[in-house]
Amino acid sequence: MPSRDKPLVLVVGPTAVGKTALSIHLAERFDGEIVSADSRQIYRGMDIGTAKATPVERARVPHHMLDVASPGERYTVAQYQDAAMQAITEIHGRGRLPFLVGGSGLYVRAIAEGLRIPRVPPDLRLRAELEAQAGRSPEDLHERLKALDSEAACRIDPRNVRRVVRALEVCLLTGKPISEQQTRHPPAMRKLWIGLTLPRPVLYQRVDRRIDRMMESGLVDEVKALSAQGYSWDAPAMTGVGYRQIGAHLRGECSLSDAVRDIKRATRRFIRQQYNWFRLDDPRIRWLESDDEAGGSATGLIERFLHDEKVG
Repeated sequence: MPSRDKPLVLVVGPTAVGKTALSIHLAERFDGEIVSADSRQIYRGMDIGTAKATPVERARVPHHMLDVASPGERYTVAQYQDAAMQAITEIHGRGRLPFLVGGSGLYVRAIAEGLRIPRVPPDLRLRAELEAQAGRSPEDLHERLKALDSEAACRIDPRNVRRVVRALEVCLLTGKPISEQQTRHPPAMRKLWIGLTLPRPVLYQRVDRRIDRMMESGLVDEVKALSAQGYSWDAPAMTGVGYRQIGAHLRGECSLSDAVRDIKRATRRFIRQQYNWFRLDDPRIRWLESDDEAGGSATGLIERFLHDEKVG
């Protein structure tokens, strides 16, 4: 099959906008399989707080890159990139259409843009030192990164301590800015980007309802179970939105109502970050309002794309 005939459909956008439902509908319509691009859904046992596709939804359409790591494991973007690309290659080999679906911008870019991510093994002693500094002052740690690699510092939110630490780790261990090592080699695939969006007030209301449903569905019990299995509160997966706040409640640091309020606030902040990754003025992305018409509009885009017609 010529490389230009290897299509990839990307469904991107902020959390809670409706990507899962749309992608399942489209994958059923076009004989597709879904490859998750969500940095939290890779972890086993973290279903409610990550809004992972349910067993019923997964029975409708094959899903990949879910439940591939232990919550105590440091699963790198490089590991994700290798495994997700292998899944996409195998989907093509079956003559089916891969859908890359998610809101984790770095994961999406790793696949779509072919980021060459430095394969630098973690240095646990250095990482502990950097994390200790972050505990004292995440702002100072970000300033340290800015002094070594201003380009990376501009891209990484100071509050995203895990990414700041990793960028510094790579800089200090290799002696070169991580931004210089992250070159791009886009894969030989035709790509259609579909973005889902909603007016911000509507999206925030949807987020609040989703978080309330998570609480009703047993998010507290899910976090309790993970802690009972021995996963530490500072494990990478346990510091994600929802798990971090419920953990604080379980440790007696805040009330449950305060934890829920903080989850909603942190999720809104995360949505703002996602709109920096997936910009509404990005010419690659065909943005659709997430409503009853989105399925029909997306179907039309994909039909034209697969017939090699200009989408625009």
